[in-house]
Amino acid sequence: MPTDRANGSLYTNINNQIATVEFGHPASNSFVSELLQRLTNEINQLSSNDEVSIIILKSEGDRAFCAGASFDELVAISNLNEGKAFFSGFAHVINAMRSCDKPVIGRVQGKAVGGGVGLAAACDYVFATEAASIKLSEISIGIAPLVIAPAVERKIGKDGLAELALSPTEWKNAYWAKEKGLFSKVFNSINELDKELDDFSLKLASYNPEALIAMKKALWKGTENWSSLLLDRAEQSGRLALSEATKAALAKFKK
Repeated sequence: MPTDRANGSLYTNINNQIATVEFGHPASNSFVSELLQRLTNEINQLSSNDEVSIIILKSEGDRAFCAGASFDELVAISNLNEGKAFFSGFAHVINAMRSCDKPVIGRVQGKAVGGGVGLAAACDYVFATEAASIKLSEISIGIAPLVIAPAVERKIGKDGLAELALSPTEWKNAYWAKEKGLFSKVFNSINELDKELDDFSLKLASYNPEALIAMKKALWKGTENWSSLLLDRAEQSGRLALSEATKAALAKFKK
């Protein structure tokens, strides 16, 4: 059963050197700030856990993978400090995934929006289903996907990022995401995905842990400045969230 907790849920299971981290939230697996912080802490802890060789990141249920950051928290931003803190949530998670010693394998079973796309982009290898369409909707509500942009651009290039970010109401299908490099493999169903993911993860976790760590570091070479870059982007986003244009756009979405 999907969680009904307002602050979301986060569970980790470790078996055969594989840590499976599952997050959930009743609002299409979106992230409130507390849940983002918990996920950041969990990834940091798993990075130094000698009983773990790889991490699988997944979300609850069989529908949306992740609807991004909490809309309720976004509309409640009233000053720059609150804005920077809000947008720093995904900055901290992406940096934790980037600096983690262990490869992170994404399981994307459904649609991903905004920060959910950033989360997938921060994974080292992604399994997805045909239902895993993606969209960066930020510009349509007066902000921009500045925090996640470096992670998305790293996977799909500047042209791909522009195509996503500048068409904020348009869904791109899973095969578009695979062609661009965001997804590694796409499957017809969740059952097919999970079977292949099980086989892949067991094999990967059986390899030399030192080799996996070395490969992980090589994959992320050149991103060392993200520790400050993403937080700078969070502050820029916080300023945008306070603009009159953004407040007017958000007001149209309030219930």
